[in-house]
Amino acid sequence: MGAVLTVAVLAVSASVYLAYHSDISPKSGLSTGQANAEQARTPVQATGDLIAEKSITLEDAQLKSVKIAPVGQYLFANEREAVGSIDFNQDRSVQVYPPNQGKIIELFAKLGDDVVKDKKLYTINSPDLIQAESTLISAAGVLQLTTQVLERARKLYDVQGIAQKDLQQAISDQQAAEGALKAARNAVSIFGKTDAEIDQIVANRRIDPVMVVPSPITGRITARNAAPGLLVQPGTPPAPYTVADISTMWMLAYVAESDSPLFHVGQEVKVKLMAFPGRVFRGRISTVGATVDMATHRLQVRSVIPDPKHELRPGMLATFTISTGIPVSSIAIPVDGVVRDGDGTMTVWVTTDRRIFVKRTVKIGLQHDGYHQITDGLRLGELVVTEGAIFLSDVLENASR
Repeated sequence: MGAVLTVAVLAVSASVYLAYHSDISPKSGLSTGQANAEQARTPVQATGDLIAEKSITLEDAQLKSVKIAPVGQYLFANEREAVGSIDFNQDRSVQVYPPNQGKIIELFAKLGDDVVKDKKLYTINSPDLIQAESTLISAAGVLQLTTQVLERARKLYDVQGIAQKDLQQAISDQQAAEGALKAARNAVSIFGKTDAEIDQIVANRRIDPVMVVPSPITGRITARNAAPGLLVQPGTPPAPYTVADISTMWMLAYVAESDSPLFHVGQEVKVKLMAFPGRVFRGRISTVGATVDMATHRLQVRSVIPDPKHELRPGMLATFTISTGIPVSSIAIPVDGVVRDGDGTMTVWVTTDRRIFVKRTVKIGLQHDGYHQITDGLRLGELVVTEGAIFLSDVLENASR
């Protein structure tokens, strides 16, 4: 036969209500304490001396639609959440300007390319390099000439063909030429020329105006504003290339002003992204904003997230969770055991014999990993419906029509 439905108002004294629950003992589940001792310490949840509840009786077939378990305790993490986005780690992002002005000759990297340190990015035709190489060739010629003069002076001095002061002058001129050549070589090396390339310039007496601009770090090309023929200068934006180290990324989030005292540099954060459902990226807070946005009353919190596989992309929507205090141990039941009524109250279904179920109003607090914290209305060890609570509410509603 159909469900035997009983809708009644039970008026009992608080002492009867305590006796009604006194024989309940926790079984398996989330309970971490002794239920009887907890019941003895917990005051009865009642309004005055009377409790108003609705009950329903289920048949065997209907009982298959619900699951029952004793109320237990659960450790609720004291956490805060905020929504933000992923960005490049600007502390490890470099704008690659040329060391001297010149026109771009050729480009060797595209936007999005991964590059290693010292890889050639682009070349320029630099007038400053031309001047430095001209000075180098001239210094090499002077050194060659003064060296020959010194050799002749020594031969003449040996046969007393010149005075000693003339020999000393020749030695001084040759040493000065050596110093000038070393300075010229150093000047050319600043432009990125190797010793082998400098030797080739000196040997051939031929200027090489091409200056190579390499990547200063290993990373990814995140911006390119270069084009052949473009005149570029040191420090004049936009930079021809921007390279970012993508081994770590930034997570930029904005937290409520009221929560701002809870966040500190070094705290661990857990980041979830829509692009990677079910995965958690971990990092640490690196910067807490110094000012609060006056329009939104929110504070920026920046975290560094390791990304060794280079999976994160700037602009990705992300949610970060951070522990801001000691976890709280509290009475809890699964979220499927709590029903929100039309008037906004939260209710659960309680039973003592696993057949008659009583609807009871409760107050909820934190929610974590599928559990509701119950702050009022239940005691440790009471049997409640953990799955199928909505089914019972629907049955009760249909019976009331």
